[in-house]
Amino acid sequence: MTEVQAEYEKIRNQGRQRIIELSKPKKIQREWWTNVGPDVSWGTQEMMWPLKDTAKRAKASRRVTELASPKRNFQAEKENNKSNAPLFFYSCGRSSPIFDTADGARKVTASARVEQLATPKRDFCNHKDDVAQFFYSCGRTSPVTVPEKVQGAERPRTTMLAAHKSSHLTAREIQTIIPPPALKAKISERVEALANPKDRPIGPYRESQWTVSDSAKNAAASTRSMELARPKGLVEGFLPHKETVWPVTRAARRATATNRLNELSQPTVRTSMDHLQFNPEAFIVKPTALKGTCPRRVDELSQPIQR
Repeated sequence: MTEVQAEYEKIRNQGRQRIIELSKPKKIQREWWTNVGPDVSWGTQEMMWPLKDTAKRAKASRRVTELASPKRNFQAEKENNKSNAPLFFYSCGRSSPIFDTADGARKVTASARVEQLATPKRDFCNHKDDVAQFFYSCGRTSPVTVPEKVQGAERPRTTMLAAHKSSHLTAREIQTIIPPPALKAKISERVEALANPKDRPIGPYRESQWTVSDSAKNAAASTRSMELARPKGLVEGFLPHKETVWPVTRAARRATATNRLNELSQPTVRTSMDHLQFNPEAFIVKPTALKGTCPRRVDELSQPIQR
């Protein structure tokens, strides 16, 4: 057997072992293990404890039977309801507050007081029905009174104003008749000059050179033009900007740093926080630093620039 076939058989056996491992059922997981109580497997329909024979032969009490009865169906009680519409179709789920009248209530006769209250009110004296008054208004008569002699009179002006507007205007001819003098008219020279198009060169540019007249060459600027052409002066105390590049002197090139400058140029070596947190006097200012005074040069450099 070659090495390739041996490697293939090894991978095949590993695959078989993995399939066998996955095919095994999962173990029952329990939050705690105790010897007290029944052995229950989750996912089954088995009872936790077996039912006793006395419990199987027991009969429900009246209260249990009452609680186990289903709720009342109000739709089934209505025998005359042929539409069989659901209760939530026409309402919010509650049955109608209108209840059927009992047979005893239908045979009862009204008392004298009930008949007196049910009698409609009588019309007052000289009452006349005015149906037209309620047809075009809310029932109140108009406060405007028109004399009888004016009601039957009609003026031509009133008839004209009462006529409705016509729905459309008459069609107008598109072509207009040109009068004979306009047909025989001739164009003047000024109109022909204005009608000529401008002479423009090809392209969006103009000639770079043009002739200047002699009067324009000999013209002199006025006093006002010279005053306006004078540039603005600089503000008092103005300093020109400093050049970013300036020559370095030879003495500066040959200069060497002193021991003090080399000492100051060395970076500060600070203690790490791992060791500094164990030092109780790490953030306490030394007494000598508290008694120190600022030198005159440092005080001079700390002053703000007066602009």
